[in-house]
Amino acid sequence: MQGVEKKYITPEELKKHNKAGDLWISIQGKVYNVTDWVKDHPGGDVPILNLAGQDVTDAFIAYHPGTAWQYLDKFFTGYDLKDYNVSEVSKDYRKLCFEFAKMGLFEKKEHVTLYTLSSVAAMFAMVVYGVLKCTSVWAHLGSALLLGLLWMQSTYVGHDSGHYEVMSSRQYNKFAQILCGNCLTGISIAWWKWTHNAHHIACNSLDYDPDLQHIPVFAVSSRFFTSMKSYFYDRCLKFDALSRFLVSYQHWTFYPVLCFARLNLYLQTFLLLFSWRRNVPDRAYNIAGILVFWTWFPLLVSCLPNWPERVMFVVASMAACSIQHLQFCLNHFSANVYVGPPSGNDWFEKQTSGTLDISCSSWMDWFFGGLQFQLEHHLFPRLPRAQLRKVSPLVIDLCKKHGLPYRSLSFIEANIWTLKTLRTAALQARDHTIPPQNLLWEAFHTHG
Repeated sequence: MQGVEKKYITPEELKKHNKAGDLWISIQGKVYNVTDWVKDHPGGDVPILNLAGQDVTDAFIAYHPGTAWQYLDKFFTGYDLKDYNVSEVSKDYRKLCFEFAKMGLFEKKEHVTLYTLSSVAAMFAMVVYGVLKCTSVWAHLGSALLLGLLWMQSTYVGHDSGHYEVMSSRQYNKFAQILCGNCLTGISIAWWKWTHNAHHIACNSLDYDPDLQHIPVFAVSSRFFTSMKSYFYDRCLKFDALSRFLVSYQHWTFYPVLCFARLNLYLQTFLLLFSWRRNVPDRAYNIAGILVFWTWFPLLVSCLPNWPERVMFVVASMAACSIQHLQFCLNHFSANVYVGPPSGNDWFEKQTSGTLDISCSSWMDWFFGGLQFQLEHHLFPRLPRAQLRKVSPLVIDLCKKHGLPYRSLSFIEANIWTLKTLRTAALQARDHTIPPQNLLWEAFHTHG
């Protein structure tokens, strides 16, 4: 029996279906219409909106388990992509994903969540005891620093549960997200998913990656001096006199600002949860979790004997947790950047270009939450953090094979690289006569 003749669509025709209300994608050469599905997509609408109109096979493989493939047929348009070709890099990347799945690495979580949650519970008990039962100011300071460490570890569980199921069921996983994110840290897991998925998809795109858009306080590239549009926030990142002044000294203000970075995250959480223009998944649960945090945290602080100690407690806890904010910056601020939407055709290349690893001993893995293996995490976001160190040599070999960068710096080196990048942009911001330049060229000479 003769098979049905295939119908084809060219990449140029596919590219026309890249706007809200008309969203088509290609996966392994088959074209799918996900226009109606975008509102129900568990990862939010931003990844699909950013990648629509092109082949997204590598991104799909990175973010979806094998069980997701069975749901694609209902979105099939009947078209195949004409002249569909797979690069050698993508072939090797997909082969590596298949090997990891065959080895069961995506399911081997090794009780990391249990250990982390147990340590968080122990630290919380110690913090409460230190505040309520101890009278020494040093005990109160130690409790504040421990609370900052608790926030870091709790955030890692929230981060893990946002990428893959860390609990026995989806409902328990959602509970872990709300508990570790909203209830314990005061930062909405809904806000985190919204921004973090966009960051992963558009890694280090100046106008699409929200994790690089910190005007008026920071600018990692002189291209921000043109007041470019943020396609994530859908507004202009205006580079005005205030921005120029603040950016001019950003290499000096970098660490002090990070000490209070949580204030911005609290603000962003409230702006999202109480903005009725966006469809926020599980809005009620997220708001309830935030109310839990803003109940226990102020009550705990109020139990301290006087206002100087209360201020010290809040500042010290935020300063201790700033190490985590610093880590996020070190992983990306001094890496390569680009302008424009992400491309599904160079997934592996974009991830290697926009990330830096932080080298450390294995006994420090708990402290960094696995995110020191930033490239490995970006390439395999569903891979449990307990497996990242194990797959790192395979990623290094693949980068060497295709001549792609694999940068692993010590914690000190990563700080130096980041400060040099910030200083280069700061000096450019001070010179009103210098037009915007390509900071990648400057960074190449800075770092050698």
